[in-house]
Amino acid sequence: MEEKKYYTIIVFTENQAGLLSRVVSVFSRRHINVESLTTSRSSMPGIHRFTIVAHVDEVMVRKLVAQLEKQVDVLKAFYYEPEEIVYQELALYKVPTHIFSNSTSVEKLIRSHNARVLEIEPEYIVLEKTGHERETEAFFKELEKIGIYEFVRSGRIAIVKPMERLNRYLKSLEEEAV
Repeated sequence: MEEKKYYTIIVFTENQAGLLSRVVSVFSRRHINVESLTTSRSSMPGIHRFTIVAHVDEVMVRKLVAQLEKQVDVLKAFYYEPEEIVYQELALYKVPTHIFSNSTSVEKLIRSHNARVLEIEPEYIVLEKTGHERETEAFFKELEKIGIYEFVRSGRIAIVKPMERLNRYLKSLEEEAV
């Protein structure tokens, strides 16, 4: 049996209503949990991208990509291992303002985690941290010890290290059409 890994699947699509539920259904039909999912427009006009993280083996990720490509409005899907991408997440933390009073330890904690202050209100302060999941979680664990009201983390966003394969794929389709 193959080893399970965290794969990042990037799906290029047209921007159509209902596509998100069809993409997610490819995973839910196989009882695979989506660890992270983000969507955005891509660098190409009219093309959107889904960035999905799933914990599966390579055989399953290949099946998922094949099933995703069968969806109407999906142009192409690719999967990557962590070393093939540059990725980050964004986390926001709402902490009580009073923990900052007369304490340099909180300031040191913020600096040590390369976080930044986004907003200061009388009751709370909003902090921001970007990094990998383990980094945003580590900062959360530290803040939990001194008090935290809210925590939210985005899904993974990723850029592939090799040149984007969609460009090459679309170019090959154009050349075949000629």
